[in-house]
Amino acid sequence: MTASGERSETDVASLLLAWYDRHARALPWRAPPGEPPPAPYRVWLSEVMLQQTTVAAVKPYFAEFTRRWPTVEALADAPEEEVMAAWAGLGYYSRARNLVKCARAVAERGGFPDTEAGLRALPGIGDYTAAAIAAIAFGRRAVVVDANVERVVARLFAVEEALPGARKAIRAATGAIAPAARAGDFAQAMMDLGAGVCTAREPRCPLCPLAALCAGRRTGDPARFPRKAPKKAKPARTGTAWWIERDGHVWLVRRPGRGMLGGMRALPDDGWSARASGDGTPPVAGAWRPAGAVRHGFTHFDLELQVMVLEGGAPPPGEGEWWPLDALDAAGLPTLFAKAARRARAG
Repeated sequence: MTASGERSETDVASLLLAWYDRHARALPWRAPPGEPPPAPYRVWLSEVMLQQTTVAAVKPYFAEFTRRWPTVEALADAPEEEVMAAWAGLGYYSRARNLVKCARAVAERGGFPDTEAGLRALPGIGDYTAAAIAAIAFGRRAVVVDANVERVVARLFAVEEALPGARKAIRAATGAIAPAARAGDFAQAMMDLGAGVCTAREPRCPLCPLAALCAGRRTGDPARFPRKAPKKAKPARTGTAWWIERDGHVWLVRRPGRGMLGGMRALPDDGWSARASGDGTPPVAGAWRPAGAVRHGFTHFDLELQVMVLEGGAPPPGEGEWWPLDALDAAGLPTLFAKAARRARAG
């Protein structure tokens, strides 16, 4: 600490990096502490996948993507429908569409730009992802604030303002302690500290390298930071998915490129959306039978989807394809429709 009792960049960085050198997580998209940085492609791919998704969920997807498309040029050449199918289950499917657009833009320009401004100009890359790539892949000093870093800094400085309003102050505080040297290691150390020590519900303060500097700990209740405004209740929507089966095949459609689950294969549905429930109108006449319901939470609403089954029926008007039931896993259905398919087959 400084003579005035304030935290300095040197204090925080030196303590945190020493801790990181001993305790860094071994992750497939990282380089060990102090080693040359990983390829920008791997950093970018992992950061896009990790948005609102856990490390455990991302690991197998990252392994499969880098096996199939080991370079950004290979991903740029991939058909979008193949990438979307490989992404199925990770959610937030606009990320996958932007992944292809960004890969093609990077391949066209001959590589990733090495500055935040250049990275932000690419499709699907916002402030956080640009800062993370700049720091981790290129060693640029950058202010990298994900949910874990947000929590660490809010506690370190005992930020009293509630989220989301506090984000400006948290970002400024993070910028004040981010070092120029080992910028990538520092960013990843902050992430690791939040993921494994400064956890949301029960911070493990005795294990924290920054405990002596932490204003939140000195309040006696560090877990109350960051403060959060009361959550608004999410609206509830209802809809229907239509399972049409014939000769060991099921009728699948391709959802429109824009909108919910855009571009993904899916079961036909009744037009539900984030703004309105579906109308329940079957796409074709027939002896439909109910198979139960599935529930799924989206960012802005919750959905209860009834599943209706028609055996031996004709396909509805419009484009679609008969997909073999014994290869349904290869269709790349998003999680919602994978749940509906399981319900139809069980019911």
